[in-house]
Amino acid sequence: MIGRIPVLDVRPLVDCGTRPAKAVAQETFEISATIFREGHEAIGANVVLRGPAGRGAPWTPMHEIEPGTDRWAARVTPDAEGRWSYAVEAWSDPVTTWRQQARVKIPAGLDTELTLAEGAALHERWAAAVPKRDGREVIRDIAATLRDPQLPDADRLAAALSPEATAVLARHPLRDLVTTTRPLTLQVERRRALFGSWYELFPRSEGAVVEEGQPPVSGTLRTAAERLDAVAAMGFDVVYLPPVHPIGDAFRKGPDNSLSAGEHDVGSPWAIGSAAGGHDTVHPDLGTLEDFGHFVSRARALGMEVALDFALQCSPDHPWVKEHPDWFAHRADGSIAYAENPPKKYQDIYPLCFDGDPGAYREIVRETLRLLRFWMRQGVRIFRVDNPHTKPVAFWERVLTDINRTDPDVIFLAEAFTRPAMLHTLARIGFQQSYTYFTWRTTKQELTDYLRELTGEAAAYMRPNFFVNTPDILHAFLQDGGRPAFELRAVLAATLSPSWGMYAGYELCENVPLHEGSEEYLSSEKFELRPRDWAAAEREGRSITGLISALNALRRDHPALQQLRDLHFHRTDNEHVLAFSKHSTHPWADAVLVVVNLDPHHTHEATVSLDMTQFEASGLSAAQMSGAESFPVRDELTGATYHWGRDNYVRLEPGGDSPAPAHILTLRPSSQTGGSPAHDRQ
Repeated sequence: MIGRIPVLDVRPLVDCGTRPAKAVAQETFEISATIFREGHEAIGANVVLRGPAGRGAPWTPMHEIEPGTDRWAARVTPDAEGRWSYAVEAWSDPVTTWRQQARVKIPAGLDTELTLAEGAALHERWAAAVPKRDGREVIRDIAATLRDPQLPDADRLAAALSPEATAVLARHPLRDLVTTTRPLTLQVERRRALFGSWYELFPRSEGAVVEEGQPPVSGTLRTAAERLDAVAAMGFDVVYLPPVHPIGDAFRKGPDNSLSAGEHDVGSPWAIGSAAGGHDTVHPDLGTLEDFGHFVSRARALGMEVALDFALQCSPDHPWVKEHPDWFAHRADGSIAYAENPPKKYQDIYPLCFDGDPGAYREIVRETLRLLRFWMRQGVRIFRVDNPHTKPVAFWERVLTDINRTDPDVIFLAEAFTRPAMLHTLARIGFQQSYTYFTWRTTKQELTDYLRELTGEAAAYMRPNFFVNTPDILHAFLQDGGRPAFELRAVLAATLSPSWGMYAGYELCENVPLHEGSEEYLSSEKFELRPRDWAAAEREGRSITGLISALNALRRDHPALQQLRDLHFHRTDNEHVLAFSKHSTHPWADAVLVVVNLDPHHTHEATVSLDMTQFEASGLSAAQMSGAESFPVRDELTGATYHWGRDNYVRLEPGGDSPAPAHILTLRPSSQTGGSPAHDRQ
């Protein structure tokens, strides 16, 4: 039923309030509602935010977003992890109603004494509700003044409208007809669920030896650990490993997914399981569980976490095949159906079947939980889940609920390059992060539309992770655009999304596809060892590690780049130039403005017209906000300082050997002088 003061359409609202909205500790976000009442009386509203175990927080006043819209909002910041709740309170505001009427009636001489008497009685009632040490006497004095006929009417009214009274009203409004919505749930998770820089590497390639005419020698978890210093130096927070388990021999794939493997072909890590063991075993070529622990410890010492691939599938040699034949779908000839995604075929992989015997389904749930908790005991607190969209949503909800009930710090990233409904539903039921369609959004309109979707209502439950490439995905944009394409996509991913990632080799601009029209890499690391001479690439200038390091450093230094929701696009008069800003007020006011040339082949010029309202909290003067004066901005990629205003000329080259194809600008509202003129002609 609608309350005495209607409060409708509270947001965020996930699945009609049956599932929690999501946030992370210290993340600021907006709670809004449609609020109104009959007649012309003033109303007020606030958000009530309660932390874990019902711990209360000071209520946050709401304000009408645009007068006349009846849409009210407040920004809140939960400060700790756990299960929170939020509700909206609305009330009739008799003091503000009287003020509005008195401002009109008393100067016009309409019902003056009656209006003042009503005001006095109202202030007396209000004073009784104000804390003694926080303004009660101020309001009592005003009531006495309103009753004093010896004073001029204008003075009596002025006392009631004084700044002191207004300040008390803001802190302690008199609330009549209070209406409260039902509490809605908010799940507050650790910050890594929202913010982080991911780096994917294949341990078997790090330290591998591949020489013509000789059997290849696999790298190990110990040799891979030697690469971690360089990964940490680039500023990454998470090191993501593909499956580290034994690989099957049956139907093993050869180079570039060929059907016939040679004697020394290493196979796909996603074809899990052999006589050496299954999902709870380390591939003998990589080492032992102790070596895995060493890798995790080394990463932790460098300030990074390890994310492990979790792929619920197996090779024909996996122990599950003999021990649990009812976990698989069987064809008419009695054979087990291998994985297919026509026209792709995965003869070396058996998917699990969730549509058979209910007892088998329950066994799969138990085994999944056992495996996750096994790797959690080895120090893994982040899992990248392979193809979750090929398993039942109800299955994942049960598994993730069980894990996060006891270990709320464990994070699951859904590798769900799939239909939007499935992608969004997986996020709603518990996945903390998701891969996205960012890889395939390359134009100004595509990026603008997609980011508005991700940072809008979807941000209440889905957190994107912008991977610029994966072992499966080498987009045509990178194939055709060369180094400038790699640079501009890194800038976009690292600044548009609080979580972004890259697969090893991206920093070397590896861009040779299997064949024209394919998104697969030639000599794919999924099927063979790919040792890289990182030192030589640096010496020869073939690496963009400098840019990647700078981007990750900026992300750590600027709270604006660590959040998702406060993103705003600014107008440019060139379809190849994208401009956007991000801002944050916690833990300090911070704004970052990014301008990117989206064309990896050509230089582009544009006028960037700023929406100055997006920089209200940045300390700019009134003249600067109005556009009458310029303000200094610093390009964090080059160190140059420019003077910008409402409209600004930019010229951006494609990158490569020239400066990066973007400006990443921070506002400098202090009284700094110097720098370049308002027209930026880099």
